[in-house]
Amino acid sequence: MSKFEQKLTEMLRPSVEMTGKELLGVEYVSAGKHSVLRLFIDHENGINVDDCAEVSRLVSAVLDVEDPISTEYNLEVSSPGVDRPLFEKPHFEKVIGETVDVKLSMPINGRRKFKGELDAVEGDSLIVIVDGQDYELPIGNIERANLIAKF
Repeated sequence: MSKFEQKLTEMLRPSVEMTGKELLGVEYVSAGKHSVLRLFIDHENGINVDDCAEVSRLVSAVLDVEDPISTEYNLEVSSPGVDRPLFEKPHFEKVIGETVDVKLSMPINGRRKFKGELDAVEGDSLIVIVDGQDYELPIGNIERANLIAKF
């Protein structure tokens, strides 16, 4: 998650929590007039369309006042879905033993993409097993991470 996305997460988390939902994370995709601010929310009973609409209304009001994005963008509020995005250390700790897909901002040993079993979370790093080899991936270097759904 970029520093800008972290700032947006901190700004919007209180509004989302007022609804009884959890803000898992924020993605901002800058693409001129087609930019997207995407919020992923969750609740122990799941998320429905009404939940997304409620959070969207509250968050829109905060964004209108704070105005952190100076260009046009679309706001999307969604459930995490099947391939749940992982943003913070506690999210990774919940899925130890599961398959994750991780893309790093800066390569490690010339590699940025890792898909394998999340073996552990140690300090501020993930231990991911890819093809029988352990890789230590600093959480601060993660550009994007998702849980890979089992079917």
